[in-house]
Amino acid sequence: MIRFSNRRDAGQQLAAKLTAYKDKPDVIVLGIPRGGVVVAAQVARALNVPLDIFITRKIGAPFNHELALGAVASDGTVVLDEPLIHELRVPRRLIERETEIQKREIRRRLELFRKDRPALALENKTVIVVDDGIATGSTIIAALRALRHSRPARLVLAVPVKPFRAKNSASSLLFQAKCTPSARTVGSASAVAARRAAISFDRLCNGLSPRTSSGITSRQRT
Repeated sequence: MIRFSNRRDAGQQLAAKLTAYKDKPDVIVLGIPRGGVVVAAQVARALNVPLDIFITRKIGAPFNHELALGAVASDGTVVLDEPLIHELRVPRRLIERETEIQKREIRRRLELFRKDRPALALENKTVIVVDDGIATGSTIIAALRALRHSRPARLVLAVPVKPFRAKNSASSLLFQAKCTPSARTVGSASAVAARRAAISFDRLCNGLSPRTSSGITSRQRT
């Protein structure tokens, strides 16, 4: 199993699988906060392309918020695991309440990350969506479905670990999927990292600097 020393290392290894997109003027990298932004920053830096964020939030079960019943994206797109909801007999009103909570949290986080910076235009672009890994796949599928509304030319999913189940579920939404070789399905890069650390909003915002007009980009560019 591949081990990553941290998310930056995971991003650097992932970038090595994406060299075909280096220096392309029509390529944009999108990081999924929080951990995915750290990975995405390394990918964007290595490819010398712009970096932006795209926020999705897990819809957790009422008795266990770590158990994903679905996810909501920043444009309001909602993806639900209906078989699991039915199996657990979760009332619809609880799903709706949790969805609204996560929508409010998305708006709050967008204000923190973007401030007065608009999102980068994605129409007719090759969009590389980066996260630090995938567990159930609900959040990344919500992101991909929402991003299709922006009419990108291509959607590329790039994660450090190979998400067998989620990759299959997302395949119809993608042009391409990339992961580091021989990595197993472990949920996220942090699960195979030698040092696992939580990422604060301050750390993310300090690690990213604004572009001249819009979006966000890594500090160092080649």
